[in-house]
Amino acid sequence: MNRRTEGMLGVVAAQTMLGTLGLCVLESGADPVSVAFYRCAIGGLALTFYCFWRGDLVGIVRLPPRTLLLAVFSGALIAVNWVLFFEGIRRTGIAVATIVVHIQPFIVVLMGAAVFRERLQAVTLMWIALALIGLVLSTGLTAADLSGSNAYLAGIGITLAAAVLYAAVTVIAKGISGIKAPQLASLQFLTGALVLTAAAPLAPQDLALPQWGWLMIIGLVHTGGVYVVLYGALPKLATPVIAVLLFLYPASAVVVDAVAYGRLIGPGQFAGLLLIVLASLGVTLGWGPRLRTAA
Repeated sequence: MNRRTEGMLGVVAAQTMLGTLGLCVLESGADPVSVAFYRCAIGGLALTFYCFWRGDLVGIVRLPPRTLLLAVFSGALIAVNWVLFFEGIRRTGIAVATIVVHIQPFIVVLMGAAVFRERLQAVTLMWIALALIGLVLSTGLTAADLSGSNAYLAGIGITLAAAVLYAAVTVIAKGISGIKAPQLASLQFLTGALVLTAAAPLAPQDLALPQWGWLMIIGLVHTGGVYVVLYGALPKLATPVIAVLLFLYPASAVVVDAVAYGRLIGPGQFAGLLLIVLASLGVTLGWGPRLRTAA
């Protein structure tokens, strides 16, 4: 098996597995804070063991103070992001929450322009506008929904907040150097677990055995396992291939939501997902004419 095939199989496996994350979150029956806490704790410990196995654990202790500070801060953001995302899943469903949170790459572009003074091409703004149209369609909201306050509408807002926080983590990561990806992730997750202890998650003795099973899957498979697989797979692939394969996550989430809970997205929502995918590929791969640069 060649290097490219190994990379593709790894990303396909990881992204498809992530599509089942929402199912495990709902089936655990635990509140979002508790799910996020145990995901951080179990996933962080798993990645710490992975770093130890690779001989990278000592390197974490020798990291510069600035790198440690950024890693800790981004870890706190990740923890809150997961709490919001899991709450969004509870309120809107697996498919809609996963689609909405995938607006994150476009928020990263806008944040990058603001933080790093990056200049945006007019064609990039066009792709972002297309993604926003896709976002509106994917929510399935009608004028009647917008006229009143309900859990679904709040869920959309909560999920968008999660996307903003995850975008902030991505932007912060651009400013972190001298640290390997597994080291950074282990620091972020363990920090997230410490932060979430203040929110009073369920104590270990308060969890039923089936709940422990779901939380262990989330921590070991969806977090530790998926991250390790992606670390090994992504460097073996070209950017265009990665850009396409990453959308297996929302696609598989749509299938899981339909099979497990009978929640089918409508034609308009499916069109919204396609627009977000198209816009993301356009931004990532630089599609379109080089129009006049916008400040």
